[in-house]
Amino acid sequence: MASFNDTVIENYRANDGELGGHWEGKQVLLLHTPGRKSGKNFVNPLVAAPYEGSYIVCGSAGGAPEDPQWVANLEALDGPTTIELNGDTLQADVRVVRPGSDDWEKLYGVWREYWPDAADYETKTDRKFPVAVVTAR
Repeated sequence: MASFNDTVIENYRANDGELGGHWEGKQVLLLHTPGRKSGKNFVNPLVAAPYEGSYIVCGSAGGAPEDPQWVANLEALDGPTTIELNGDTLQADVRVVRPGSDDWEKLYGVWREYWPDAADYETKTDRKFPVAVVTAR
C-alpha cells in the first residue's frame, strides 16, 4: 500500500508539479536527500514558499515532536542535492537554518505566512521548526 507521501509524489510527477486540493495554488517541490547513514535516496514533497529567487521549506513534520529526518540528512550533505520543481529535475544548494540563527525568525515567518497550516502545526508541539533555503542552480 502506498504511503501518503508516495501518493503525493506520484500525483506531483503526473501533473508536472501541479497539485490540487489542499495544495491548490501553492508551490511544492520534491526534495531528494541521501540518508546520512543508509545512503538510500529519500524523496519528500514539501510546501516551498518563494523567497528572493529561492524557496523556503520547513521541517515541521506536521507538528510532530521531532524534526523530520530530511533535515539532518541535509545538514550531513556536502554539496548540492536534487529537487524536482514544476516538472524539472534540478541541482540545488540548500542551507538549513535552525531556530536561534540570526535569520531564522524572518525565514520561518515567510514560510508561516505562505502556509497557513503552520499555525495548527505549532499547537501540536513545543518545538520550533527548522527551515531550509533551497536555491536551484
